[in-house]
Amino acid sequence: QTLASGSGDGTVRLWRASDGAHLRTLTGHRNTVWSVAFSPDGQTLASGSEDGTVRLWRASDGAHLRTLTGHQEQVSVAFSPDGQTLASGSGDGTVRLWRGAAGGPPRRPPPPHDQARGDS
Repeated sequence: QTLASGSGDGTVRLWRASDGAHLRTLTGHRNTVWSVAFSPDGQTLASGSEDGTVRLWRASDGAHLRTLTGHQEQVSVAFSPDGQTLASGSGDGTVRLWRGAAGGPPRRPPPPHDQARGDS
């Protein structure tokens, strides 16, 4: 019922899917928002930014829940189908796996992409 979009001004905007009406604007990132993803249950929205952070928002009212750090460049985000893991990948070559929509402490990260391919 709700769509989310990221913007070059560092905001996330929420829209009503049925008619495109703007619902609210979420602020807090310091640079372009490259990626947004709803948790499978629709309760949490994650946003990844060029500022190197992931922000978690309560989807129902846009309240900021938590900021996750650990990347140095732009970040993309995705939830696992069961919602137990939030993945964040960055232009700096790192991937972090967080514990669900709450953004709990990261799980053991996979090796950097160049090492995973055997390019090191």
